[in-house]
Amino acid sequence: MESLRRSFIDLTQSLASWRLWTLLGWLQIRQRYARSKLGPFWLTISMGVLVATLGIVYGTLFGQKLGDYLPMIAIGIVVWGLFAGIVNEGCMAYVESANYIRQVRTPRLIYLLQVVWRNIVIFAHNFAIVVVVLLIFGVKNWMAIPMFVPGIILLVLNATWVGAVVGLLAARFRDLPQIVASFLQVAFYVTPILFSGRMLAGKHHWIVEFNPLAYLMEIVREPLLGRIPSPSVWMMAAGMAVLGWFTALWVTGRYHKRIPYWI
Repeated sequence: MESLRRSFIDLTQSLASWRLWTLLGWLQIRQRYARSKLGPFWLTISMGVLVATLGIVYGTLFGQKLGDYLPMIAIGIVVWGLFAGIVNEGCMAYVESANYIRQVRTPRLIYLLQVVWRNIVIFAHNFAIVVVVLLIFGVKNWMAIPMFVPGIILLVLNATWVGAVVGLLAARFRDLPQIVASFLQVAFYVTPILFSGRMLAGKHHWIVEFNPLAYLMEIVREPLLGRIPSPSVWMMAAGMAVLGWFTALWVTGRYHKRIPYWI
């Protein structure tokens, strides 16, 4: 209980310092694209080309109708970019902020929230691709789209607790970021991003049923496609968030004081 209390205080203080981590996130984005006319929109352009290429190629290979497949893959790749970005960069959240942690007494989770904010800003730029695709091909049920908001919130919450855990472990074990990157690369191909769960009907449907990332993708993508996810999908995503945050807060509180020594 002491570990949870300590980490909860750290989280509260980190959230209260929102001006600091939002500023740090903005500065990193501006530094990355300094003297660039388009800035983060270069990522949007490259992702747009990727979506169009994969949509046409895989849509043809799978024998899918372009009007149905391209919106699905566009949403999937953009949303996956948000999740994978938070987890991948979360691995280095403490390591890359070592100078701040060693010299300034600040809440630890500030540096994780900085990563989350930076990827949300990039996601907002990339979401323009989804908007354009949906405007071109349309949506079957516009009334379902507002459910996208709680879906993306749950996805970010789950990505954040994963980033908190791997960030702490990566501060101790420096090989972990490479392991996480490799795992996410494999997860990209077994998670319904380039395909949908309906395309794996029958004996292969277990690939979707036992993949927790599939539920996170579904609660975001289905509303944008005009479909309402089932209550079991929402319960699974919410349950992962509750259990995951409990674990992340316990681990953070347990090893809170060791982070400066590890980095």
